[in-house]
Order: sequence, then structure tokens, then C-alpha cells
Amino acid sequence: MSTFKAPKGTYDLIPPDSAKYLAVREAIAAPLRNSGYGYIETPGFENVELFARGVGESTDIVTKEMYAFETKGGDWLALRPEGTASVLRAALEANLHKAGNLPVKLWYSGSYYRYERPQKGRYRHFSQVGAEAIGAEDPALDAELIILADQAYRTLGLRDFRILLNSLGDQECRPVYRAALQEFLRGLDLDEDTLRRSEINPLRVLDDKRESVQKQLTGAPLLRDYLCDACKAYHEEVRDLITAAGVAFEDDPKLVRGLDYYTRTTFEFVHDGLGSQSAVGGGGRYDGLSEMIGGPALPSVGWALGVDRTVLALEAEGVELDIPAATSVFAVPLGEEARRVLFAKVTELRKVGIAADFSYGAKGLKGAMKNANRSGARYTIVAGERDLADGVVQLKDMESGEQTAIGVNEIVAELESRLG
Repeated sequence: MSTFKAPKGTYDLIPPDSAKYLAVREAIAAPLRNSGYGYIETPGFENVELFARGVGESTDIVTKEMYAFETKGGDWLALRPEGTASVLRAALEANLHKAGNLPVKLWYSGSYYRYERPQKGRYRHFSQVGAEAIGAEDPALDAELIILADQAYRTLGLRDFRILLNSLGDQECRPVYRAALQEFLRGLDLDEDTLRRSEINPLRVLDDKRESVQKQLTGAPLLRDYLCDACKAYHEEVRDLITAAGVAFEDDPKLVRGLDYYTRTTFEFVHDGLGSQSAVGGGGRYDGLSEMIGGPALPSVGWALGVDRTVLALEAEGVELDIPAATSVFAVPLGEEARRVLFAKVTELRKVGIAADFSYGAKGLKGAMKNANRSGARYTIVAGERDLADGVVQLKDMESGEQTAIGVNEIVAELESRLG
């Protein structure tokens, strides 16, 4: 046995389960690619200040959960805890916003890292697929992203998820609400850390999951009662567009999410079959983030959907994904000449796009056929010296058990025909 194990709170993706994760990523990405979003990939680590400024110095992500380290050259870096700040940084650095086609629409997929107490659905290393629309303030963009996420989940077969929707206002109306909320919070029996957080960003207290805090928040002022006319109109248009698309949602006036950069539209996808870790994804508008990290004013909106939690949601609903077998054809040679001939045919099959594998290791017929069964292949090609002397191989249908002799030179054409 190996003396090494995966670090605490992490996991390895291995076959056959890894195929399910790949299928989820593909299903989430597919509607994005069909809607003008281009793929972007950023480094797994960034300057610490990018997240301190963007995500928020008062957030748990920055104060408690970020993996930060000093390099040999004296730079302070952090493993990325989320994707939006990194994608916006990359877009600004590449001047994508100056290409004259706004919004810049990008999607990404990758691993993210947070130091948290490991539990089911909450890991220290996790996978997300995300999308960002950078450089345009338009309710239709907010609605588009919500609709695309809903489409991705429904394509996967998920049904028991809910979309929570709220508006966090903007620089005009939020300060008034902030002051009212701070005044309310000062009258509660909160610990010192929570009181300190309420002075930096009181909206973060609304996101506190502790029951002792949530009980005291009954009667807290709601942001929707403080929205300016412009934010009210913007939010109503988002709601109208989503409704017209047939996407159901629930208004949640207490929804704030866990990052400081959100403005106006905020939303979350939750699944009640996951227990305490019910959020499977979420996002919102972040009109001031570009300026926070040193860029120009670029109103933007985006989301990230958790691959790990989406898989758990599928399992909770008993949804089985239709994942094709990794191998369609398995070749079993009996003898050295057959090894040479069938290996060449496997190579030909692969070149025409047929998933094919080979019995390696000079196994006997019984052992090789066990491998063929385990591979999930629909067809097995078996050949020995007598077959080759007759210029044929034996093609076995693994579902029906039917076996037929076909010419060596007809293998590729025959399998192309049978596999469509």
C-alpha cells in the first residue's frame, strides 16, 4: 500500500465516477458555448491582494479560508478560492474590454481551494464551472445567465432545485440601508467578531449560518425596502425576463451571498436534498469589482456552479446520467501474429473515431474475455492463427452473444456500419 494519501478535505477523481464529473462539466458548459461565451483558463494561484480587494477583506474566505503563502522571491500568493476575480484580472490584463465588443463573455472550469472544516459537499479542493459577462449593464444579461444555468441543470435531469433571487442595490441606495442595518445590529447580543464584521460590512451578518445569530435577525430591515427607483426598475426587468422564459424562482429578501463585490442582482441555486450544504451554485452582478482591482468601470455579472455538489444533487434525486461506455471495441489476440494484426486494426479504428482497446499482457482467452466484459465494449474481435490463415477474425456481439467471421480487411468498415 502507498504511504501517501490525498490531503484532508480533498478527493481524487477516478474511473468510473470521474466520467460523471466530466459529463456534468460538459452539460454546464454546453449552453454557454452556444450563447457566445469563450473559454478562459487562469493560474491556480494569484496575488493575495487580488482576492483581498475583490472578494473582501472582511469575508470568511479572505480572513479564514484562503491558502496564502510567500514565494522564494518574497511575493505573497494565494491558491484561488473563487473564479470571478481571476477571470476579470485576466480580461483586464489582456485588454479584452478594449476590443470593441462588449460584453466580453467568458466561461471557465477548474479547481478552487478553501481551508474549511471538511464535510459532505464542502471540501478544501472543489471543482466549479463558471461564466462571466464583462462590461455591460443590462438586465437581459443577468436573466440570460440565470436561464442558461437553469437550462444546464434541467438538461442533466435535475428537477428538485430552487432559484433564490434578490437585489443588493447599488452605491446610491445601499449606504442608506447599510446605516439602518448597522443600527439594528448594534442592538443585538452578538460576539465581538460578528460586531466587528457588522461595522465593516453589515450585509455579511445576514449570511451568518449560526442559529444563535439567525434567531436575532427576525425583524431586521430588508434591502428591498430601501432600493432606489433605478434598482427597483432594474430588478423588475430581470424578474420579468426570467418569468417570460418559463424559469421559476423565489424572491429571497435576505439573500446576500458570501462575497463583497455583489451589487443589484444576486441569485443562488439550492437543492433541498443536500442538507446543510444546499447551495449548488450562485452568482450575481458585480458592477464595481473592476475598479476595486485597479481597472476601469466595467459593470459585469456572472455565476459559478459547483460540480461536486451538482453530482451530489443528481445522486439525491436518483438521476443516472447516460454516459457512453469508454470502449466500443475490444481486441483479443491469440498468438504473436494475431497481436501484430489486431494491434494495427485497433489503431485504424481509433483513427476513424471508434473507441477501441486491446488485450495487453499476453493473457489467455479466458482472462482476455474477462477484460473485454469489464471494458463495457459492445463488440469483441478475437483472432488466432487458424482465423488469420483463413483471412478472417471472429466478431462477437457482447450483448446478444452472436459471433460471426468477417474478413481482416473488412473490420473497420463493418464496425463503422454497426456502430453508426
